[in-house]
Amino acid sequence: MNTQENNKLIAEFWGMELGDDKTMYYDDAENLHPPTPINELKFHSSWDWLMPVVEQCLEKHNNLIDGRDVIDTPYSSIAQALQVVSLKETYNAVVEFIKENN
Repeated sequence: MNTQENNKLIAEFWGMELGDDKTMYYDDAENLHPPTPINELKFHSSWDWLMPVVEQCLEKHNNLIDGRDVIDTPYSSIAQALQVVSLKETYNAVVEFIKENN
């Protein structure tokens, strides 16, 4: 998958929907976002865009674990990427987490 396809995957996981005009929109009273063209999604280049998705991955992770150590879970790659403060590694780990758990 290329960056645009991965960003669309992340957007859908985060709750954005594809509009008829090929823009992604987020319909949530707490998080009002204007429609965003798919090619302008910035999950790959902005911590501000990516971190709410990381939080959602953590919530999903907490619902998935069954007493296992975090090292053995799909979220561990995200946690490791965050430890080295790498946007690229965190982005890639989020994409893999979504592919495995969605």
